[in-house]
Amino acid sequence: MSEPIKNRYEFVVLFDVENGNPNGDPDAGNMPRIDPETGLGIVTDVCLKRKIRNYVETVKEDATGYRIYIKDGVPLNRSDGEAYAKLEITEKTVKEKKKEDPELDRKIRDWMCANFYDIRTFGAVMTTFVKAALNCGQVRGPVQLGFARSVEPVVPQEVTITRVAITTEADAEKKGTEMGRKYIIPYGLYRCEGYISANLARKVTGFSEDDLSLLWKALLNMFENDHSAARGKMAVRELIVFKHDSELGCAPAWKLFDTVTINRKNPDDAAPARSYQDYTVYVDEAALPAGVTCQRMG
Repeated sequence: MSEPIKNRYEFVVLFDVENGNPNGDPDAGNMPRIDPETGLGIVTDVCLKRKIRNYVETVKEDATGYRIYIKDGVPLNRSDGEAYAKLEITEKTVKEKKKEDPELDRKIRDWMCANFYDIRTFGAVMTTFVKAALNCGQVRGPVQLGFARSVEPVVPQEVTITRVAITTEADAEKKGTEMGRKYIIPYGLYRCEGYISANLARKVTGFSEDDLSLLWKALLNMFENDHSAARGKMAVRELIVFKHDSELGCAPAWKLFDTVTINRKNPDDAAPARSYQDYTVYVDEAALPAGVTCQRMG
């Protein structure tokens, strides 16, 4: 595996949804998440990290160093148990082992980071380690995402659907169809901002240049193998990356994010946007501080 990254990064991801639900809220009957004050659509960071994890799992297929810790159907303590076995410790012997080796916490943290891509990238709260009296229960990852917000307010629609197959024999005698509902957003363009700390990569997880390259691919393709009837048509339209020429960076992140503006092509058109082509995306590269470069992907 290559060396930890040496440059700080910020990035902006633009993605859209057409006739789909990008991120349902379980507390609201799985309606698309909405900021009630502004009407802007919301997609959580947890949702986007899940897409990235799924992409890495798909392309790497549990290759050494690229396994996924937060994974469907795999209890966390099963993965934690592998670290115990590697270091020849058990919950009964851990206190004695820690007395013999004060570096045991760091060793088990480093093993988890080296073997699981998502811990190395996003960090993790490994609670089963805490219960076992190990003090490496929390790893702060170098890659962090904010909530994605739609560029303009979105209007969720409730669509009634029917099914000709009846669930039970008793119901089949009474009715000919089953009724159901689903929520969609006719169209929405979302913007997500992210941060990558070279300092945390070097000091904590070892997030490398190879990991970074995989992250860019995952961000660009995170919806390509994740299509479903509920999500409709979703696609990443552009990834805008800001690279600093140092580990700690040359400018505040907000100054870089402010150089990215998204506007309607026709400001006088009162009709709601229905495609990515209704917008223009502009990056004011002349306003970038010294030591920062911009690359547009997608």
